Amino acid sequence: MALFGKVLVANRGEIAVRVFRTLRELGIGTVAVYSEADRASLHAAVADEAYLVGPGPPAESYLHQGRILDVARRAGAEAVHPGYGFLAENAGFARTVEEAGLAWIGPPPEAIEAMGSKVRARELMREAGVPIIPGTTEPVESVEEVVRLGEAHGWPLAIKASAGGGGKGLKVVGSAEEAERALASARREGESYFADATVYVEKFLEDPRHVEVQVLADAHGNVVHLGERDCTIQRRHQKLVEETPSPAVSPELRERIGAIAIDAARAVGYRGAGTIEGLLDRGGDYFFLEMNTRIQVEHTVTELVTGIDLVREQVLVAAGEPLSFGQEDVRFSGHAIECRINAEDVANGFLPAPGVISGYREPAGPGIRVDSGVVEGSEVVGLYDPLIAKLCVWDTSRERARRRMLRALEEYVIEGVTTLVGFHRALLEHPCFAEGSTCHGVVESADIAKRAEALTAGRSTAPTTMSRTTERSVGVELDGRRYEVKLLRAEPPHAELARRRRERAGGGAHLAAAKEAVVSPMQGTVLAVEVAEGDEVGEGQVICVVEAMKMENEITAHRHGQVTGLSVAAGEAVKTGQVICVVAQAGDEAEP
Repeated sequence: MALFGKVLVANRGEIAVRVFRTLRELGIGTVAVYSEADRASLHAAVADEAYLVGPGPPAESYLHQGRILDVARRAGAEAVHPGYGFLAENAGFARTVEEAGLAWIGPPPEAIEAMGSKVRARELMREAGVPIIPGTTEPVESVEEVVRLGEAHGWPLAIKASAGGGGKGLKVVGSAEEAERALASARREGESYFADATVYVEKFLEDPRHVEVQVLADAHGNVVHLGERDCTIQRRHQKLVEETPSPAVSPELRERIGAIAIDAARAVGYRGAGTIEGLLDRGGDYFFLEMNTRIQVEHTVTELVTGIDLVREQVLVAAGEPLSFGQEDVRFSGHAIECRINAEDVANGFLPAPGVISGYREPAGPGIRVDSGVVEGSEVVGLYDPLIAKLCVWDTSRERARRRMLRALEEYVIEGVTTLVGFHRALLEHPCFAEGSTCHGVVESADIAKRAEALTAGRSTAPTTMSRTTERSVGVELDGRRYEVKLLRAEPPHAELARRRRERAGGGAHLAAAKEAVVSPMQGTVLAVEVAEGDEVGEGQVICVVEAMKMENEITAHRHGQVTGLSVAAGEAVKTGQVICVVAQAGDEAEP
């Protein structure tokens, strides 16, 4: 069967660039879409064609189905690849794409729907004989139900948005007293991110391993698994480090959970690349968690140990071809590790740290792979996920891969924004990682944060040595389409880029000096305000919840006192350093 002549990638950043690379190898034309905030983005520059789809907010651009399909028609694309996030697991969009006469490079809409509802997925898996975590297979409607379930199964519980994923809409409840806030928060995130406030409850397993299995299926009845990935090291339920094989999975266990994954995929008539996510408890029992009906962020490590291009298989399957290999052909070689290089500030609770990248140099050498969506001068926009790049390494053993990753992290230069490079160096040097344990409690510990800060400050931050010329290629937009032109003009110097970043981040940051003030450590949108003017609050009590770069962040009181000068409301935007309120104590005015 003939492949496609041209494919539109309905995404941005590193995943769009990564998909373009495989499409080029297949001789397929590439079409990018970009928002106004992404006019200077790498993914728009490297595609054969690039089209504007709207303003910066995702709802007006990357989530705007009509505009994306209009671009597909204008560009003459024959298929749509959704990447991950945004519309990747939107069954309605997949169906609309197919109704428009385009191929959808992803699973059938029916499979997306079946696995998109976590409640329905749990029921389907139970019927298929796939083990699920103890809990409900029906939506939970009230705080009283949560409390009853906690008393029945034991605390803690996990309240999860039925349409959720990636840690969105997931709240851990340790007691009956926490149930009301956690239920409201999970519902709010479910509605905000997935337009579905339905939640369910399951037993929260203490310190399990997060082990997922990569599957591939075609339209001819073939389903294979490509082994497991260990994604246990997370913060706020967002993955930070992924590796394969898992340090805790034996060949016998791999065969067992691989069979579970294949059964799960067959149960929903799956097609394309997908991931069965599960939890492995301390006793060696494996439980189905959810299925991600898309390519995963961490698909890279599976590609490194198997030699199989997962995006290539996605494209071939969407074109109607059978898988190019069988289960007996899958071979696992060596060990691979991926570190997510996010623009986040470890010393400030992993808060997003958008800004302009004033200097950039990627590591290189044997066994190194960097999937990035930036270059020097790129801006990490606060509207989107803070992922800058994925640093991946391969070597013949886990210990060699660990040491190779440390070498690569030491070489990585990213100036102008705060990133997780120092954190990853601190983590991979920690005995818990070297031993292959879960590193429970270590990720967000003060020791790791302190070590990460020391490594970040002590490393070389010299600008890149790549040559700079006066001939510069820039993007020009004409009638909603992007074109590449060359200007005989020098790039802005690093100092100028840094100055612009400071100007953007400035705002009311100087107001943070008042010790009684509670200030926003980020730019974002207020989702909820938990206190009122005049309330008495204690240290650590939640003042408000701010959404920034697709994550909810609780802003808490730094001391006990009375709330005065409350200046925000739900739905309002806040800037970095903006005073949210004052927590006043008797005698504040008298102190110098």
